[in-house]
Amino acid sequence: MKRILLLEHPRTPGEDRQNDIANTTLSSCLNSGYLAAVLLEAGYQVAIVEGYMEHLSYAAIEEKIAAHKPEVLGIHLVYNWEDNAALYTFITEIKEKYNIAHVSVYGYYPTFAYEEILNRCPAIDSCMLGENEITILKLLENLEDYFKIQGLAVRDGDSFRASRGELVRDLDSLPFPVRKASSYPGGEVNIFGSRGCYGGCTFCYINPYYGAEAQHCAKWRGRSPENIIAEIDSIIAQTDYRYFYFTDPNFYGPGKAGKERVLKLAALLKERNIRFGIEARANDIEPETTKALVEAGLQNILVGLESGKNESLKRLNKYTTVEDNEKALRVLREAGIEPSVGFIMFEPDSSIDDLKINLEFLKRNALLDTLEISVNVLYHHQIILAGSSSYHDLLAAGRLNISEHSVYEANTDYTNPRVATMAKMMRDITNHIFDYMKDTWMLSAQGDPQTKAVYGKINAALVKGFEDALALLEAKDLSKEERLAWVEAFNADIDAIVG
Repeated sequence: MKRILLLEHPRTPGEDRQNDIANTTLSSCLNSGYLAAVLLEAGYQVAIVEGYMEHLSYAAIEEKIAAHKPEVLGIHLVYNWEDNAALYTFITEIKEKYNIAHVSVYGYYPTFAYEEILNRCPAIDSCMLGENEITILKLLENLEDYFKIQGLAVRDGDSFRASRGELVRDLDSLPFPVRKASSYPGGEVNIFGSRGCYGGCTFCYINPYYGAEAQHCAKWRGRSPENIIAEIDSIIAQTDYRYFYFTDPNFYGPGKAGKERVLKLAALLKERNIRFGIEARANDIEPETTKALVEAGLQNILVGLESGKNESLKRLNKYTTVEDNEKALRVLREAGIEPSVGFIMFEPDSSIDDLKINLEFLKRNALLDTLEISVNVLYHHQIILAGSSSYHDLLAAGRLNISEHSVYEANTDYTNPRVATMAKMMRDITNHIFDYMKDTWMLSAQGDPQTKAVYGKINAALVKGFEDALALLEAKDLSKEERLAWVEAFNADIDAIVG
């Protein structure tokens, strides 16, 4: 029986990318675990090498490859804000050295940039596109003639042949993912209860990744509450971990059926005496399900608010309103939950007035009271990744600036030059704050009084700095020299607070 090794390769975020949103979604963190599970179920010999979470060097990874002697190497390929040159060199060397018959990569990056990847690394034989549990089984069954398998991108002379992976219609049919000791970061168990999202936000590339509509499949697919609970029970039986984080982009399913499913799942979770976190759309937050989830152990929730202006929400195709956002915050707080929020302060077409309205929304809804939230919501610009509708729309409009590193990443010029200046200023000062926070956030989370006091002072300075910069840019344009001088002075004030 064939031996397969699945690799989570090392990746290091750049210093200027400390707070950019993930370049692959959290829902992809179980990719290798699910592939390993379906392969084991089919009788294959499988190993997972967790180079990222275990901080392994390429030399240490090579030792594991030498020990396992895989015939097939699968790699969850993540775009690392660069060209992955070191990884490609490693793949080329170990494929030849250990006579690996086939190398296939999978994940969001290969799905949307397979031509680039296959061109840059000839040692990679195929890219699995989209959902891949069915694809990998077909690949291993047809290694000698894999070129026409659905779900693969492969070279075809001077061009490429590509198709999206077949979707698993019944998610309950999947075996539970294989987990290693490193699969529990900080004692947290990542688990998924659904795939996809019934929304269609312009900045999101989750639904295009699955390609559900092209396969006449619902954009959102959920596991049954009973199946989810069976997995939780198996983890409880094997470990001491009692905090679960649902990696679903949208924990709630659509409509009445979605609500009923959540209520049933909450009732089952309540019997387990666990704690958990979820991610959701603002329009799904309502009193009955929120109360049930909190009673079942809900502690953390990330809600994608994105904007405090209805026109912006329409531009982003959120299908939500400012009223929805404020209602969601109110319902959660009444239930004792202080949410984390997704927010896009700087859109490509933002105006200074938009920024002012966003600021007032954040202040009005008490979202600028803690540094951990303020440093996010006052900074974030719209990141444009391949697969999203904003990427395609801006490309068609001739406004897309594709990264020198990869077609996977792009940006666009702000239509308002003063907004562009403001965005640069906030990026520079928040990066400086993140430099301090990366070594102290755990102390703050643990409630260390001295750290909390410093965070409070930094937060006050940051909010005032945003207000001052906004007023300055409302009055006049700033030269590059003026912008840099302002940033330098602000960062010096932060250094004085930190001591």
